[in-house]
Amino acid sequence: QLQLVESGGGLVQPGGSLRLSCAASGFILNYYAIGWFRQAPGKEHEGVSCITTNDGSTNYADSVKGRFTISRDNAKNTVYLQMNNLKPEDTAVYYCAPVAPLRFSICAVYDAGYWGQGTQVTVSS
Repeated sequence: QLQLVESGGGLVQPGGSLRLSCAASGFILNYYAIGWFRQAPGKEHEGVSCITTNDGSTNYADSVKGRFTISRDNAKNTVYLQMNNLKPEDTAVYYCAPVAPLRFSICAVYDAGYWGQGTQVTVSS
């Protein structure tokens, strides 16, 4: 099973930026799409953004459109999430995982068994 390691989180002030990285242990091209998800305290995992590995098509949750940008580097088997204009409500643990091909439109996770350690993002003044 593909292992994914997230990094790049931290503490940032509102309006600040962070760039998250998701490094895969295998070929991400073997998967239809990779997504970024987040889980705030007391809440379920939420699909934030996802990208197809083949042609780079993207999808974003309404709450992050215009602020977050997802990208991938197939040669490095890495997916990135550039987060700009961060808000306190973006505070969460961020995870990456494969996306269910038939549920790309909502960035649904392929299997919850892919959750790794995640990376903490805290937006606070």
